[in-house]
Amino acid sequence: MQLTRGDRERAEHLLLSPAASFSDESMGREKPEAPDPYRTCYQRDRDRILHCKAFRRLSHKTQVFIAAEGDHYRTRLTHTLEVAQIARSAACALGLNEDLTEAVALGHDLGHTPFGHTGEFALRHCLALRRGIDPASQEARELFNHNRQSLRVVEAIAKGGQGLNLTAEVRDGIVCHTGPRRARTLEGRIVAVCDRIAYVNHDIDDAVRAGVITEDMLPASTHALLGSTHSQRISTLVRDLIGASDKAGDIQLSKPLWDAMMELRSYLFEHVYTAADAKGEDPKAFNLVCALFNHYIEHLDEVPEESMRIARGDPERAVTDYVAGMTDRYALRAYERIFIPRRWPR
Repeated sequence: MQLTRGDRERAEHLLLSPAASFSDESMGREKPEAPDPYRTCYQRDRDRILHCKAFRRLSHKTQVFIAAEGDHYRTRLTHTLEVAQIARSAACALGLNEDLTEAVALGHDLGHTPFGHTGEFALRHCLALRRGIDPASQEARELFNHNRQSLRVVEAIAKGGQGLNLTAEVRDGIVCHTGPRRARTLEGRIVAVCDRIAYVNHDIDDAVRAGVITEDMLPASTHALLGSTHSQRISTLVRDLIGASDKAGDIQLSKPLWDAMMELRSYLFEHVYTAADAKGEDPKAFNLVCALFNHYIEHLDEVPEESMRIARGDPERAVTDYVAGMTDRYALRAYERIFIPRRWPR
């Protein structure tokens, strides 16, 4: 028996919550396309993201620990997959559209730079200095942030500049997964919360593995509310997300558990994200990204023609896209090629 797209769309109306985003009620794509005979529009979006080059590059982009030794530290790709799994579980329990949720989750970090947030800060710093803006200001934050770059990837950079032509709901969820704006759909809002659930917990796990902290160093109050293991914390938070959201008719955690998660996040900022012993490589990565940006601005002939074409001749945009798209190892090789003297044979 074959299940057509129409069968799947009808099944959504029978099985999902009235508050769900139904595939046959999507706001559609910027460029109209004939529908797929078997996949819904959100399933097609998920597949397009999964098969794009930017998604594959996430496997070689830093999550938290730069140049971490060991096979079990998270990368930007494994973070993305964990967000997708957690968000899809919550969407299923709430009767929301799992395919839309998964598509948003898989695409939410496509615009991340090499070396994680350190690379993001570096590009923002470079752009701010070129405009005479304080790099620490809110105005500077508007110059570059990874969620807008993720949207740019799917709209303008992927497929050699064609973009992926995703539905409006997926694009909205991607750009609203962080920052002050909330996604229009409940599925997009789930991803925003599950992104935090995922990174707070797996960053603790990686920090413990790296020997930066130990489990018993975490605030006792969070242990009491969330549990004392990685698995317990995620299970507690996801169950609370499902229960509190069902009760409120919107996506949210209960206040006690939200506060506990934010307490863990604050602890990570103090003891992991900004701690000298944990992030000793960050200044090197920051300077490397700045050096690459400044070099390519002065040597536009070394910027790929495709980047210049996609940026419509805007040098800053082309260089920003090019550097932001690099993996950690590609950036390191580019830096070595440009700035490290080669050995001459004796």
